[in-house]
Amino acid sequence: MKSSKYSCNTRAETLEWITAIIDFLQPYSFLINAHVVNFFKDKQWEAVDEEWMSCLKDEKPENILLIPSGGVQDHWPSSLKDFIHTLRSLSFPREQADLQAVLADVDMVPLSTVLSQGMNLKKKHEVEVLSAVVSSVVNSVGAPTVVDVGSGQGYLAQVLSFQYKHSVVAIDSSSHHGKVTDARAARIRKHFAAQMRKSGSGNKCPDVPMTITCRVLSTEMLKALTDVPLEKNDLDSNASALNEGPRRSQSPNDAIRSCSLVLAGLHACGDLSVTMLRTFMECEEVKAVVSIGCCYNLLSEKSSENSCSKCGFPMSAGLKFLNFSLGKNARDLACQSAERWSSLGEDAGLQNFELHSFRAAFQMVLSKHYPEVLATSPSIGRQGKAFRRQQQRKALETPAAVDKTRKDNDNKNPLKQTSSNSDTFSSFEKFCLSAFSSLNLEHPQDLDLNATWNEADAFTELIGPYWSIRAALGPVLETLILLDRLMFLQEQGDSIEVMMLPIFDPSISPRNVAIIARRL
Repeated sequence: MKSSKYSCNTRAETLEWITAIIDFLQPYSFLINAHVVNFFKDKQWEAVDEEWMSCLKDEKPENILLIPSGGVQDHWPSSLKDFIHTLRSLSFPREQADLQAVLADVDMVPLSTVLSQGMNLKKKHEVEVLSAVVSSVVNSVGAPTVVDVGSGQGYLAQVLSFQYKHSVVAIDSSSHHGKVTDARAARIRKHFAAQMRKSGSGNKCPDVPMTITCRVLSTEMLKALTDVPLEKNDLDSNASALNEGPRRSQSPNDAIRSCSLVLAGLHACGDLSVTMLRTFMECEEVKAVVSIGCCYNLLSEKSSENSCSKCGFPMSAGLKFLNFSLGKNARDLACQSAERWSSLGEDAGLQNFELHSFRAAFQMVLSKHYPEVLATSPSIGRQGKAFRRQQQRKALETPAAVDKTRKDNDNKNPLKQTSSNSDTFSSFEKFCLSAFSSLNLEHPQDLDLNATWNEADAFTELIGPYWSIRAALGPVLETLILLDRLMFLQEQGDSIEVMMLPIFDPSISPRNVAIIARRL
């Protein structure tokens, strides 16, 4: 798979790409390590090229939102355009691959209403595509059993079992998820059995996936699966080999399953994706792995305080040698979705910028009145989503007023809030009161939210450009994390075939890159 300038077909190519990313990112560490909640308090805009900010503060919101996905305008400063273009060239391409052209015997079958019950559009797309990819890989290596790692409610496991007829083990750390998986699988099997009776088919109804609950999903636990006969009668007696009391669903199939496995993970969170790759390398019985990661913010990282050799980042010897670290803010930033922001309309974009302004202005309040709380990096929960829903309802209730406000603002700065100053301050006041409540803090006697907002409001036009410039670094940081995992596998030698492939439509599922590896 190639970008416009770099490729990663060999370890040498991957290392060259990684080195180019690191060299480019180093001058922008002030952006990567910044936290937008401190935008007003630390005057973060002053660290950015003044020409960039001067240009972008007068830009249309929809153009600002295109920056993370590589969009530029002809009249922008050449240095800004070069910055955005370079970031795009360093990012792994996200356009959905032609799977039939890359993988052998991929048979993409639409999910029936029975199998897709309970799935939203995103989940249905992901399961439909990934199940076909995993089935293709399973068939190519001849392993009889798939392990769905971090299986959640068992959507992927059940499609692989009922639609593709594979033996499947669904493993998750939540006993509740295991119970939901079993109940859902039983309903699906009942439907399939009824259909077979109705049609007079003599075919055997597919088994439901085996479910195992294990509170610690470690490499050792996954490796133990290859040592335990995965059959109904033996599983409970070998519980100790699986660390944490496994639980078997009620499948009528008592035949001993082979120990050869394929590991599959749909958005296995944080270090779990790393655990899958390490298990593949350390265990000969694991013939292939298909991993799509997410939640990079939850990755463990080697640092001066944490020298664990099993950390989630970096994995590869090549990147460890370069002695590069990300840090928490960089890992958070790697989770940003360029495709999702580029699809926002003008109103949603302005609401997003307004909410960032509210949170950053509230940080000023905390700095003044509760510095001891500020030192703990407080989280105020999901205030943003709640306010966005309120604004959307208000817009639906008063469309004429919103349209008039938008027309009034056409002659003003486009990045100023669409609502009037009094409405904006009222929203900010409600935001702060709700935030105080979330943090269990009393309202200070000398609280003057109006003065705080007036101080911040003079610079609210800069928060959208700053946020978008910083968000543009996200796809490159994610690329670095993925290339590190790829190079870890490439470093193992010629006995491993590995590729990185964007398998989902990024506008539906932004975390769409699968790492697919198999033994030759």
